[in-house]
Amino acid sequence: MKVRFGAAGNSESFYSQGHKSSHEAPDWLKNLGLDAYEYQCTYGVKIAEATAKKLGQAARECDIALSIHAPYYINLCGTDEVKKVKTKEHILNSMRAAKWMGATTVVFHPGSGFGKEREAALERAKEFLRVILVEAQAEGYNDIKLAPETMGKRGQLGNLKEVLELCSVGEQVVPTIDFGHLHALNAGSLIDLNSFGEVLDIIEDRLGNDALKNLHIHFSPVEFTKAGEKKHWTTLQTQFGPSFEPLAEHIVRRNMTPTVICESSGRQAEDALVYKNIYLKVLKELNG
Repeated sequence: MKVRFGAAGNSESFYSQGHKSSHEAPDWLKNLGLDAYEYQCTYGVKIAEATAKKLGQAARECDIALSIHAPYYINLCGTDEVKKVKTKEHILNSMRAAKWMGATTVVFHPGSGFGKEREAALERAKEFLRVILVEAQAEGYNDIKLAPETMGKRGQLGNLKEVLELCSVGEQVVPTIDFGHLHALNAGSLIDLNSFGEVLDIIEDRLGNDALKNLHIHFSPVEFTKAGEKKHWTTLQTQFGPSFEPLAEHIVRRNMTPTVICESSGRQAEDALVYKNIYLKVLKELNG
């Protein structure tokens, strides 16, 4: 296992250089020096089986680890039965596409719209996730991880505690730790080695060292307000955090081998390379 760095979807430069289809992304990312790619199904799972398999073949040839971001419309804690059916379809369709392309992880947003009943919403989400897991396993998707993402807004289900609680539903559920979201949710809390270490310690205490070592990570600069996340920016806007250096040091010191997916706005591949170079610099400084 190794530390991998990659992009969430395609950078603006991917298209400006004449590329049109995501099955071209693995070779493009490899030439940049990256080795992970999170295919975006955020507005619906629209990829055809043939295209997914073509993307998967290209990724294997280029040693690009694949994951999928499921549609934004997912809400595990909702009570509307029609919308619950849609949520289940979005997750299962994402897992089917992952199976086609050989992706190992499906990232999703847990939910929102629960008002003041946060604990009850979390329990509903856990119960519904159990139901979805049973169906996923019946469909043969038991080798694909479902990865609820830590969210950046106070009105969303998905703070660190809630995501780790969702992971208690089964071994097939693992966290996606979005450090930009955590930073925004807690009013700029990730500022140094200790603050990042506290997050990692909580994950290890709850899920164990293997889960910590193999984390699926999202990272990008995020602007925030009192309500939490406002907008994703890029490393060119240096006024926005969090900084990647403290996390890079923890990755090295704790012998972690995560996949780090960058969600910077329009520069996700370029910024993923920025983060990779920071990691390599820290690795050299600490290990000689």
